[in-house]
Amino acid sequence: MTRTLLARLAVTAVAVPLVACASPSTPAIDEEPTRASTATAESPAPDAGDPRVTGTVASGLETPWGIAFLPGGSALVTERDSGRVLDIAPDGTVREVGRIGDVVAQGESGLLGIAVSPTFDADGLVFLYATTGADNRILRAVYDGTALSEPSVIVDGIPAARIHDGGRLVFGPDGMLYAATGEAGDAELAQDPASLGGKILRITPDGAPAPGNPDPASPVYSLGHRNVQGLAFDGQGRLWASEFGQNDVDELNLVTPGANYGWPDVEGTGGAPEFVDPVTTWPVSDASPSGLAFADDRLWMAALRGERLWSITIRPDDTVDAREFFVGEYGRLRTVAAAPDGSLWLTTSNRDGRGQPGDDDDRILRVEIS
Repeated sequence: MTRTLLARLAVTAVAVPLVACASPSTPAIDEEPTRASTATAESPAPDAGDPRVTGTVASGLETPWGIAFLPGGSALVTERDSGRVLDIAPDGTVREVGRIGDVVAQGESGLLGIAVSPTFDADGLVFLYATTGADNRILRAVYDGTALSEPSVIVDGIPAARIHDGGRLVFGPDGMLYAATGEAGDAELAQDPASLGGKILRITPDGAPAPGNPDPASPVYSLGHRNVQGLAFDGQGRLWASEFGQNDVDELNLVTPGANYGWPDVEGTGGAPEFVDPVTTWPVSDASPSGLAFADDRLWMAALRGERLWSITIRPDDTVDAREFFVGEYGRLRTVAAAPDGSLWLTTSNRDGRGQPGDDDDRILRVEIS
C-alpha cells in the first residue's frame, strides 16, 4: 500500500551542477525528518522501461540498512538498531542468522553496511560495518549458510558519533573492499589524511591497506567527504559515491584514487583546482541520498528525505540524465541493491526515528527495471 500518490513519477532532472559554499560551523543532521506532502494529484501510469514495484520481499523489519546477495540468490540484510543479520530468500523467507554484540545504535549509528566476499563459495567470508561505544569498525565473519561466526575486527579507529558515520561497504572488481566513512560531525577530519573519518577506504580482505593505494601505508583512497552512504561500481569498473551535503546540495561523485572532494571547504560545486567537483548535485529536499546501485546500465540512488528513487544515466561526457520515481509513495528509501535476477531490492527506512511508519514497515520492495 503506497502512502501518497504524487503528480510526478518520472521527471527529467539535473544536468547542470549547483554551486554552494559550505558553512561547516553547524553540523546538520543528514537524515532530516521528511516533511508531510500536500500533493493530491494521481501519478500517471509508468512508461515502458520505467521501474515498477512488483511486490514486497519482506516486511516488518527494523530499519534495514545493508544488503549483500549470496551466490544462491538470497541476501544477508543488516538491521541498524537491533544489530541483527538476516538471511532473506527471494520468496520472502526471513531467518535471523546472527546478532552483532556491542553495537551502539544512536541517531545514524549502529549496524550499517555489509558485503559478501567475491570468493564466498570458497571462503564464506562476510564483512560488516558497525558502531561501538568507541568507534566505527569493520568486522569479518564466516557464514556457513546457517549462522554467522563470531566476528573479528579488521579495521578500527574510524570516528563515530550520532551523525555522519558513513557505513557502506562494497567489493570492487579488483577484489579489494571499499568502505565509506563519515566525519562524525567534526568537519576538519575530512581533510586530515591521518584520520579515517570523511574518507573512502580501500583495504584487503584482511584489513590491510590495499596495494596501489595513494599512500601505500594508508587505507585512505579518497578524502574530503562529509558523509558517504552509497558506493557502486559501474560497467566500466568506475567507482561512484552518493554523498550528503549540509544545507544546500547533495552530491554524486566519480571517485578516483587520491582525489580530494572538498569538504568542508566546499559543499557542492566550487571549481577550486585542488578539489574534485561532483558530477551532479541535488537540493537536499530532493535527495538526502543513501544507497547506490548499478543495474541496467544505470545508477540507482535511494533518497531518504526526498522519498524517491533516482535513475541516473551517465552520458559519454559524464553529464547525467537523472529521473525520479515513486516520489512520496513508500516514505524514506534507504538502500537499493541489484539482485541476481535483474531486479532491484529497495528498502524503506520509516522506522529510523525520522519517518512515518506504516503497519508493515519497514519493507524490502522488489522493483523490476526492464
